[in-house]
Formats: sequence, C-alpha cells, structure tokens
Amino acid sequence: MKNTFARLAATTALALVATAAAAEEKVVVFHFFEYMPQELIDKFTAETGVEIVMDTYDSNEAMLATLKAGGMGTYDVSVPADYMVKIMASEGMLDEIKEGELANKGNIEQKWLDVAFDAGRKYSIPYQWGSTSFAVNRDVYQGDIATTDILFDSPAELAGKVNMLDTQGEVMAMAAIHMGIEQCSTDRDQLKALNDMLQAAKSNWVSFNSDTAKEVLVSGDAAAGMIWNGFNAKARAEGANTEYAYPKQGYIVWMDNMVLLQDAPNRANALKLMDFLLEPENVAILTNWTQYSAGVEGVTPLLDEELRTLPEANPPADAGPGVFIEACDAETQAIYDRIWTALKQ
Repeated sequence: MKNTFARLAATTALALVATAAAAEEKVVVFHFFEYMPQELIDKFTAETGVEIVMDTYDSNEAMLATLKAGGMGTYDVSVPADYMVKIMASEGMLDEIKEGELANKGNIEQKWLDVAFDAGRKYSIPYQWGSTSFAVNRDVYQGDIATTDILFDSPAELAGKVNMLDTQGEVMAMAAIHMGIEQCSTDRDQLKALNDMLQAAKSNWVSFNSDTAKEVLVSGDAAAGMIWNGFNAKARAEGANTEYAYPKQGYIVWMDNMVLLQDAPNRANALKLMDFLLEPENVAILTNWTQYSAGVEGVTPLLDEELRTLPEANPPADAGPGVFIEACDAETQAIYDRIWTALKQ
C-alpha cells in the first residue's frame, strides 16, 4: 500500500510538473487590435507548442503608457511603430537581440535592415509597413480629395462627418504636413498657428476613433476619416464606396516592428515568435490578411494578385512625399502633448 501511495504521489507530482511546464509554454504579446490573423496564431502554436496570449491597444502612445505604468515584466513583445521603437530603446525598455539568436534575420529586406530608428535591427524585426492618410466616401463627396484640406478645412459636404484617428503621433504629423511646417517645430508662432488650426478644424470632426476607423466609414457614421491604407482596402471589400487619398502635401509612411521587451518573462518563446514571423510563408499569411506590405525577402510571389495592384498600396505619380513620424525631444514633446490634450477636450 505504501508503495502504491508512493507511486501515486510520484505520478501526481509528475503530472503537476508537466501541467506547469505546459502552462509556461506561452508568449505574451502586446499588440494593436485586429492585427494578427487567427490562422497565423494557430499555425505558430501547432509548429512550436507555444500558446500566444494576446492583449491589445489602439495607439503607440497607449502602449507606451501601459508599459510605463507597470506593464514591463508582463509582456514579452510589443509592436510599436518606427518612431516609438526609438523612444522605447532610448528609455531602456527593449532587450537587445544577440547575434545568432534569430536564425531568419537574414530574411529581412536590405532597405529595412539598417533603419534610422533601430540601426542593424538590435531590438526589432519588421512586422508590416504602409501609410496613413484618409479616405472619403465618394457617394457623399465627389470633389478633389488629393489635399489635406479634407481633414483640416473640410468642404461643406463633409462638415461634421470626419473621423480622426485617436493617435497623437499621426494626427500631429498630418497637421504639420498640412501646414508645411517641420515636425517637432519649436517656433512659437508656428506652434500657436498649429494649435489654432486644429481647434478650428475640430468643428468638422464627428469623432476620434482608431479601433473603428474602418467601421464608421462602412456604416456611414463618418463620410471621411483618417485611416491606414490596409484598413481602407478592407472597408472597400466590405462594400464601402471609399477612396484612399494620397494628398499633394504629403502623407505618413510607417513601419510597425515587433520588439523584444526588457524583462520578458518568456524570452525564448518571444524569439521563437520573431523567427517565425521572418519566414516568408508566414509573413505572406499576415500580409494577405492585413492588406499592408512586408519587410521580408521572398514574400512577394506568395501574395494574392489583388494585393499587388491595390490602389491603397500604389501611390499615384503626383502624390506628395511620404514621411515618417519624428520622435521629438522631451521638452518639445511636452508642448505637443499640451496641444493634443486641449484638442481632445
């Protein structure tokens, strides 16, 4: 009987250890909403045995605030935009990926390898890249949309019907493009003019919304709105008669990147996920679903034919320049924070 109990105890202990080990096989991802297809999540778990646990945010600034408020040590990876990678690295929030830890690092396209926001890719890998501009419902407005006036000096047909992204970096960058001033300007007259322009433009906005930027255009709750190019492609696929604009003043180019967070509780599994996302067949699944673009070699032949010819992904010859969002110094950023806070009131 003693031996039976001993064997039973040993078996129970082994089962508990196995259960605990299985529970630990996870990677905790802090991610933008609606930005990784279930097909890809299931494929990663099937191939590695590692569960993806997902938590979401709706802006780079919200992500940063959550991590600073105690999220570090909870998440393994997050997916910040280019300028936010630079900010997070400067504040010691990212863990360096050592040479040889990513077997597929060589798959990164050369133009996305030695980038200004993460030279040599010490902390990040490309996730997706695209543009931010705005779209207009052509059933409501048939005029010229190749101008940032649509957002900031809206025509009568669109007055009170414009949705703006609830993302400070993108709204402020687009406003600077509209006014023809530098991002992170420190000129007092320019900053006053920027604030005055935004306050006046706000009367034509119906909402600040990022997570339903597509839905409000599809439903007709907004007739125009800031949006990411892939989201507008999805809106059209859902029946919205929307056209994505490449204004003559310019538009925003971005690259979202997966970063390894400092104090990641599941660091080894985080690296498995990053390596997985550098394999062309996996990135193709992601890109065909998001309707954006990849930064990995060998993906293009695996993309849907429709994606290669999307108007949202192919700026016209007369489009203005695409610009990345700049990371301001702390003192200048504090001024922009005040302008943003006043705008949201």
